[in-house]
Amino acid sequence: MSEDFYCEEVLSGRTPVQKVLETDNVLAFHHTRPFYPVHIVTIPKRHIPSLITLEEGDNALLIELMDIVKKVASQVVSEHGACKMITNLGEYQDSKHLHFHIIFGKPLIKS
Repeated sequence: MSEDFYCEEVLSGRTPVQKVLETDNVLAFHHTRPFYPVHIVTIPKRHIPSLITLEEGDNALLIELMDIVKKVASQVVSEHGACKMITNLGEYQDSKHLHFHIIFGKPLIKS
């Protein structure tokens, strides 16, 4: 996998996605290879490597991103009764682009 799947594949349009919610700056979509029965990814449309690389000038974008995460999570909770929101950092972060996973259910693949 590339360093930034989201910029190189999703935002470029090379990998089509099923959109859940979109603004000018943020995209939420169903994961292309879901690990859970409900697995939605929310990303900023501008490249930001991770949560810990955010700068003070990114505050408005972070607020908008979290607003979309909140709306999607609220929808999942309304439909399924619960959800988890996950972000990964460092070696746990496969794609070096800030993203949040909104998930529900038991893992589809057992490790």
